[in-house]
Amino acid sequence: MSSPAGGALAPGTGVDAAALPLAHEPLPTEEVRDGAPTAASVVLAALGDTEIGVWEMTPGTASDTEADEVFVVLSGRASIAFDDPDLPDLEVGAGSVVRLADGQRTVWTVSETLRKIYIA
Repeated sequence: MSSPAGGALAPGTGVDAAALPLAHEPLPTEEVRDGAPTAASVVLAALGDTEIGVWEMTPGTASDTEADEVFVVLSGRASIAFDDPDLPDLEVGAGSVVRLADGQRTVWTVSETLRKIYIA
């Protein structure tokens, strides 16, 4: 992960998270289920042990093992399927707020490039 131009946000500064340029890389082959999705992220700030950043994934399907996090979708659309049969799939889009737990196994199907702010 990288930091915004000039480093992490200093107190009293701001950034347009929706317009922040991100450097995409292909996802690991073993995670890709369909398509050729790429992802990018940037760390905006650290508050103690908590990290706040921006993450983005292009259309496609990929599996992941989650960290403890809460995120807010800024733009795009996706479906998140959980490996836990007690949890329904989630459809997320701009304004969605989601809580994930460390170790949860998910499959993300992104239909429109998804950008989120995460707190982990």
